[in-house]
Amino acid sequence: MGGFLSTNCVTASGQAALAPDAPPLPQAKEFSFTATDFERVRALIHERAGIALGQGKQEMVYSRLSRRLRVLGLQSFDAYLTELQRYNDGPEWEQFTNALTTNLTSFFREEHHFPVLAAHARSGCGPLKLWCNASSTGEEPYSIAMTLCEAFDSLHPPVSILATDIDTRVLAEAAQGVYAMDRIADLSEARCKRFFLRGKGDSSGKVRVRPELRELIDFQPLNLLAAQWAVKGPLDAIFCRNVMIYFDKPTQRRILERFAPLLKPDALLFSGHSENVSFVTDLFKLQGKTVYRVRDAAMAARSLSC
Repeated sequence: MGGFLSTNCVTASGQAALAPDAPPLPQAKEFSFTATDFERVRALIHERAGIALGQGKQEMVYSRLSRRLRVLGLQSFDAYLTELQRYNDGPEWEQFTNALTTNLTSFFREEHHFPVLAAHARSGCGPLKLWCNASSTGEEPYSIAMTLCEAFDSLHPPVSILATDIDTRVLAEAAQGVYAMDRIADLSEARCKRFFLRGKGDSSGKVRVRPELRELIDFQPLNLLAAQWAVKGPLDAIFCRNVMIYFDKPTQRRILERFAPLLKPDALLFSGHSENVSFVTDLFKLQGKTVYRVRDAAMAARSLSC
């Protein structure tokens, strides 16, 4: 890969169709994929990762897992799933989970959260510890890091960010911190110049986050359903955005119950715009738009405060 230089924002600027009355052509499937196969996939991904696949996800499952059948030289989903279950801790489980994980993200997605985070950081004392538990390809934890650099007006703020994801493939991309130029097209000129380096040579058309930003973040794989988490409190904030929508309500509650003791009494929990934590009012109280605090201060008090 070529080198990277200081950068300014750059915005990157025939599909044949059937005749309007032409009926769609039937498509023969490459692999046998029955309703029973789909139900097995739903059960396995729910058990392994807590993801609740809806009935309308058959085509998505077929499309994504077909790639694994081709790689492994298998002819049916039944054969694939049987082979998968034969080895409970085999390496294919990681591929299976990665294939069924949806990764949709962008820099400063749900932008209203970041001024809240900045104000919270400025009002606190001592070093800050945060956990972003759906880091995907890294845009969210890097957005958190940029916000805190701006809040402290320094590229070396007193901040440590744990960024985790169950998908090891996208986590590796996040750790690299390299993006196509158009991924930062919506950022301000000041942010582009301060936080990114522009690629040259083989890296032309790409940007890389500055090393100072990368050093604030520890990327680690983590399954929210795992019996143990490599997460140590007390935390000043948890970003759990657009994750809970993939879990059923009992699973959501179990995860939220584990969040609460990790948070300081005044810490913040950020959730996604389509998620609602109000069903656990015994644990969290609404602080702002999809921002929550621990309700039981005594529970959170077991964490150290400033």
